[in-house]
Amino acid sequence: MRQTLRTLQIAFTYIGTIVGAGFATGQEILQFFTQYGRWAALTIILSTGVFIWLGTKMMILARRIGAESYEDFNRHLFGKSTGAIISLFTLLILIGVNSIMLAGAGAIFEEHLGLHYQTGLLVTLVGSYLLLKRGITGIMQMNSVVVPLMLTLSLIIIFNTLEHPEAHRFMSLVTERSAIAAWLSPFLYTAFNLGMAQAVLVPMARHTKNDRTLAFGGIIGGLGIGFMLMAAHFAMSAHMPGILQFEIPMGSIAFRLGTLVQLVYLLLIFLEIFSTFVADIYGVTLQLAQRLPISHSVITALVMLTCYVFSQFGFSSLLGLFYPMFGALSLVWAVRLILTPMVPPGKAIAFTKSTTIPSPKSVPRSTRK
Repeated sequence: MRQTLRTLQIAFTYIGTIVGAGFATGQEILQFFTQYGRWAALTIILSTGVFIWLGTKMMILARRIGAESYEDFNRHLFGKSTGAIISLFTLLILIGVNSIMLAGAGAIFEEHLGLHYQTGLLVTLVGSYLLLKRGITGIMQMNSVVVPLMLTLSLIIIFNTLEHPEAHRFMSLVTERSAIAAWLSPFLYTAFNLGMAQAVLVPMARHTKNDRTLAFGGIIGGLGIGFMLMAAHFAMSAHMPGILQFEIPMGSIAFRLGTLVQLVYLLLIFLEIFSTFVADIYGVTLQLAQRLPISHSVITALVMLTCYVFSQFGFSSLLGLFYPMFGALSLVWAVRLILTPMVPPGKAIAFTKSTTIPSPKSVPRSTRK
């Protein structure tokens, strides 16, 4: 029973880490899948398979090499120097993305709840800091609540769309986009999201006792991601091409289903922002803790303060420059993950830490003072 619960927690954390605010609004699915019409359903199936394969391999490999952070993992894939550079670039992207997500939380409070923009920022920051005190356990417990709500909303949207006269179009939607772009899109989408998700999936794997739990968690998580992708595509394709005009296409569908569904949808967008923000801050903290001789709590506070400062400004233009670069790097990262052989069980790799503080070996028991 305990192992089953842990498997589900891993699966939900995997889903919750991938399914961020961009997924919830529908923009990511629209841009990477739905706009490609009849190809979309097939490329979603392909993307689901890649999520199961590479997500599971990443977690099992991270556990077997004993990677404490995504920097350890990247050093294993690319070597010490190149891995450190890639991890630094990932760090900058994570801080940038989380600054924008924090701004999104403020916008939800301001535009939909009638509260001050800064209130949304502070609620998110304080809540995240308190949850992060529980470490990876807190992140997994949070996703065990948020992800079932996401799946429930997906089911509601599917059942509602079944009554739409254009519900059948998800398999036959006409598109002018090229087939090459359509079939490249799922690889770009999967590589980019896994490149970001390694911040929490790697340390989560490190704290899991066996490969079997990670394998089943990766399979269930990948299937869950695929289900939510298909549900959103199914709903949005029924409203094409008019839905292209909306900034939040899934919101335009949810808002037609009544006040209760609208409120649940807004709550879920905030919770998805919150869960992804917490997970990424946790991963960044672990990486920086290997380089800085200060406590985790201080590093967490400094990273959050940095995100808060950037959330006050127009950071989108900077990310507009970095995003394509990180997308290309993610493809290279994914190819490298595919080509890297799996380490046999029981043959962990000793990492050379960047910091001068030695990393303790396993401690058999702790003593209260």
